[in-house]
Amino acid sequence: MTVTALVSGGKDSLYAAYLADTQGRTVDELVVLRPDDGDSLMFHTPNLDWVALQAEAWGKAHRSVPVRGRGEAAELTALEAAVRGPAGWIVAGAIESSFQWSRLLEVAGRVGRPLYAPLWRKDPGRVVREEIAAGLDIRIVHVAAERLGPELLGRRLDLALLAELEQRRAGGRGAHVAGEGGEYETLVLDAPFFSSRIEVDDAEPVVAPSSASWAVRRAHLVPKSGRRTGRVTP
Repeated sequence: MTVTALVSGGKDSLYAAYLADTQGRTVDELVVLRPDDGDSLMFHTPNLDWVALQAEAWGKAHRSVPVRGRGEAAELTALEAAVRGPAGWIVAGAIESSFQWSRLLEVAGRVGRPLYAPLWRKDPGRVVREEIAAGLDIRIVHVAAERLGPELLGRRLDLALLAELEQRRAGGRGAHVAGEGGEYETLVLDAPFFSSRIEVDDAEPVVAPSSASWAVRRAHLVPKSGRRTGRVTP
């Protein structure tokens, strides 16, 4: 059996995969869905190339699956193709999105595989605190919400920044504290279970009228011992 973790490179999917790995569902592969549509309904889109480095740093297999076409039907077709296979667990990082949850359950049922989502219906602030406490180096790579500006791009999501997000949320003028609705998205550069950390060589802000992204152009792995490995450029 194969345990497949659906991973975007962001904090929730990677942390869910880690929890599965430590709770008796050892992850065999990290699978990233790559939409043609930058406004995908189901999938995270920024900086998907770097899941390959995360997988290498963690010692996991990696698969990249293209999503051909736009819209819900195309995305569900790609998801089903990505997880069809040996009947092990499918691991996902959903927290509160009923849209995402219902479609994950639908696809898992069709392919006959159980779904494991260890973050589902947990308090989102608690989830982010757990991720920070677990030692994840989480960077903001996309913002698409009022009052979340490009000054956050590349910033590490730590307890101070989380407190800012919670304060804005309490005032009714901020984003979901875990970014569950796409208000912000993240990239994990390091974790205690990585043998190497990702070092960003080149990144630039890409600012649009209603959103901004931190586009990582080049990066490489640096082993925790400090010895540099070869550069990986998509």
